[in-house]
Amino acid sequence: MSLEFNLISSEDYCTYITDGTHGTHTNQETGKYLLSAKDILDGNVHIKDNSRIISEDDFNKIHKNYKLENYDVLLTVAGTIGRTAIIKNYQDNYTFQRSVAIFKTNDKIKSLWLYYYFNSPIGKQIIKSLSKGTTQLILPLKDLRNLEIPVPKNTSDQKKILSILTAIDKKIEINKEINNNLEQLLHTIFSYWFISFEKFGNLKFTQTDLGEIPEGWECGVLSDLLILTKNPIKASETNGLPYLPIDIIPMNSLGISELKSDEEANSSLITFDKNDILIGAMRVYFHRVVISPCRGVTRSTCFVLKPKKEEYLSYLLLLCNLEQTIKYAQNTSKGTTMPYAVWDNGLGDMDIVIPPENVLKEFHQLVFPIIEKIRDSYNEINKLQKLRDTLLPKLMSGEIDVSKINCDLE
Repeated sequence: MSLEFNLISSEDYCTYITDGTHGTHTNQETGKYLLSAKDILDGNVHIKDNSRIISEDDFNKIHKNYKLENYDVLLTVAGTIGRTAIIKNYQDNYTFQRSVAIFKTNDKIKSLWLYYYFNSPIGKQIIKSLSKGTTQLILPLKDLRNLEIPVPKNTSDQKKILSILTAIDKKIEINKEINNNLEQLLHTIFSYWFISFEKFGNLKFTQTDLGEIPEGWECGVLSDLLILTKNPIKASETNGLPYLPIDIIPMNSLGISELKSDEEANSSLITFDKNDILIGAMRVYFHRVVISPCRGVTRSTCFVLKPKKEEYLSYLLLLCNLEQTIKYAQNTSKGTTMPYAVWDNGLGDMDIVIPPENVLKEFHQLVFPIIEKIRDSYNEINKLQKLRDTLLPKLMSGEIDVSKINCDLE
């Protein structure tokens, strides 16, 4: 039995549709966050260290017009069109600029359906068709309010479809949470060995320009241990290599969760190998530092870094991932509107402590199995994402009959 659908205007489906503030607000040292389209990624809201801050008075004035709540659906409508998120665990600490549209429904089920509809092939196609502009794409709010959404007539069927999709997304989030916990463990171990030096408390220490370090250790710069590679490749020669553009490299996560087809790789391409360290050099303050799970291609907006010796990898990956390293790269970046980190006379010249090779080897043997687990989690996450993306259009179109499935939304 195929599902039957009603076409419902989004303005009837939602209690309220608006976009973020159109006003100009002065940056502040303290206050609350004013976010934009760039802060919507992977179905979530990402607040970063450099996110814009406005005064609480300005924030409260914005919230007189609308107040964000859990299960509000967000859609980017300017610049980068079509990114979506659904608000969870809102802490009343951020609002949005006009580049983000806000859809308010009166229940969780409606919000989830709308969110998945925007992420379905037909939803993405409609969003693309409604976008206007040449220099910068804009998705007019009036068109979104007139959008017709297909919704199952049977609420039970709707809940069953959502229960399948949310179960897959929950599994993906669990895997990412495991990675987060493993990364915190790595940071703790790294700090114990190379920041507080508690691991080496029985050794004598000597004073250097970098502070006290164990005797026999050296001071140097990052390029003493890491090599920046720039192996160019033409789009016609990629031969199916996976493509990792900078915008899908996750922020504050050592493992990737997505790769694209080389059909999307067009220009300024460079190759990377398995276990290379990749750093997003364009707007480096977004803190994109990952270990590559395979051979592939990226663009020259990323650093591709190789340790001079294999046993240096774990130390250098975690060193590059430190917040202080990212800040150094940011402070030595070139350009204002679109700052780029540079290697020569930049990040490559950052002063570092160089432990003896036997220490680096011991550390690598200890933590690399954890790093491998984070690196290889891409495979399972990718399989789950492909499963979800395959099922999504089939479930939402009624191609798959869910009437006999005994599951329900929590």
